[in-house]
Amino acid sequence: MKKVEIYTASYCGYCHRAKDLLRRKNVDFVEYDVTSDQEGRADMTVRANGRTSVPQIFIGDEHIGGCDELHALDAENKLDTLLDS
Repeated sequence: MKKVEIYTASYCGYCHRAKDLLRRKNVDFVEYDVTSDQEGRADMTVRANGRTSVPQIFIGDEHIGGCDELHALDAENKLDTLLDS
């Protein structure tokens, strides 16, 4: 399975939804909480091509986007393939 990384903030409901989906699928992920971490948020923004909202999700080296994009991949039955490829 590819490495999954997710940038989050403690107050973010979308972050909790994205993590819940990954947990339901038994996906291990690395979480970077950028709630009070300006340097981490800056790193996230660079990696996410300027996007500043959380969550920002990466599978392998690919930037997936946020919670909506993650759920859309799952609804289209593409998430499992992406995780395993």
